[in-house]
Amino acid sequence: MRKGCEFAWFCLASIVIILVGISAWVGRAGAEGGEPPYFAITNARIVPVSGAVIESGTVVVAKGLITAVGADAKIPPEAWVIDGKGMTVYPGLIDADTTIGLPQPAAQETAGGGRGARRALPPSGVVIRDPEDRPQSTPWLVAADELDTSDKRIEQWRNAGFTTVLSAPDAGILPGQGSVIDLAGERAGDYVVKAQATLQISLRPSRFFAGFPDSLMGTIAYVRQVFDDARWYESAERAYDANEAKYARLRYDRTEQVVVRALETNEAVMVPANNSTQIRRALQLIGEWKIPGVIYGGQMGYDVAGELAAAKRPVLVSLKWPEKPKDADPDDVPSLRELQFRDRAPSTPAALAKAGVKFAFYSDGVASPKDIAKDLKKALDAGLSPDAALRAMTLDAAEILGVGKRLGSIEPGKIANLVVTEGDIFNEKTKVKKVFVDGRYFEVHPEAAPERHGDHAPPPSAIDDDASEHAGAGVER
Repeated sequence: MRKGCEFAWFCLASIVIILVGISAWVGRAGAEGGEPPYFAITNARIVPVSGAVIESGTVVVAKGLITAVGADAKIPPEAWVIDGKGMTVYPGLIDADTTIGLPQPAAQETAGGGRGARRALPPSGVVIRDPEDRPQSTPWLVAADELDTSDKRIEQWRNAGFTTVLSAPDAGILPGQGSVIDLAGERAGDYVVKAQATLQISLRPSRFFAGFPDSLMGTIAYVRQVFDDARWYESAERAYDANEAKYARLRYDRTEQVVVRALETNEAVMVPANNSTQIRRALQLIGEWKIPGVIYGGQMGYDVAGELAAAKRPVLVSLKWPEKPKDADPDDVPSLRELQFRDRAPSTPAALAKAGVKFAFYSDGVASPKDIAKDLKKALDAGLSPDAALRAMTLDAAEILGVGKRLGSIEPGKIANLVVTEGDIFNEKTKVKKVFVDGRYFEVHPEAAPERHGDHAPPPSAIDDDASEHAGAGVER
């Protein structure tokens, strides 16, 4: 009788241990998003961007990474298989400069649209000044620290095939640092690919601030002084560290420390320039300041493509093409130069591609992905090849933002950001069917569930010159 009781207690204890183990495993699976660890998209047309198109092949995704690509890629036995027959797999699209995921200013502060129009307070809502009392300068603000994952644009952009964006503060002259984020995750930290990717510069003073600098010349002088101060601070800090007993300690300067770190790590410095005069001036300033500058705006690049190529400067081209203002005075007749700019701006991407200039696109406050598609079509109609357009929205964008080794193409070892479509991605009738972000699966248009390899269970549901300094603003005077 006693032995029977002992055996019963042994069986009960074993059951409890097994249940605890299962619970722990389920908990870990939930913490990892509840996704199967492996996916395989088979029989699909694959456009890697970094290599030749594979007309019928397989992409294998394991734990958030691409592990195999090719016609004969080996499929793990535990993988969930998606039959991609009739479908095309592309790298996830990248919007190279946005405010997606950041708190938005009040409506009256954004009137006019576009990044250049949003001159409001920093995301924290407070005008911050450092120990040197530098106005309109908050370079220590990092977009990754301000992310609001409830932003509806995240899902909106993702459903259109965008898996990654550069999200950046845009309030002030030195508004902060942009972060490369993927558009999915359980919490804000899961979204961040590169927290400190770009140092943002604006050359237009905020209309909410009175005092110096209040002009283009003053703003340029102000930024120049910041870089000069940072160079001095870097040199003085090295001298002090080498002989602390010889020199007085340096006073802490938050702006200078942030700028020094950004320059030491070769962080891309974003310099606004839209018309040809501004672009030439930006090239001169980038050389003078000795910074890894990236020009954003760039819509009159058709006029200076050769100079950009010679300088080997990348460009982010605004897709908010210039157009007649909706509330324009009917008696206000635009100049011939203005009309020419409106007509020729969409030809800039083709001119840059022909000249060998590395460029990418950014939405620049465009209201929706549908409008992005319409604006991109204007560039295609103006001579840009679909291959160059795709590269600008994937691998070239990733390289400009310093994440080319992790994103932008379909290669083993890269983050599994994929878009699956029925048809060419730039065809206006094509619909995005599936999206993978960091290996997380999203069904954009519900259809037959993918099979498990060797099984039939579906995967879980996923988941004036200064006034025209920014994109879409003005033309050369």
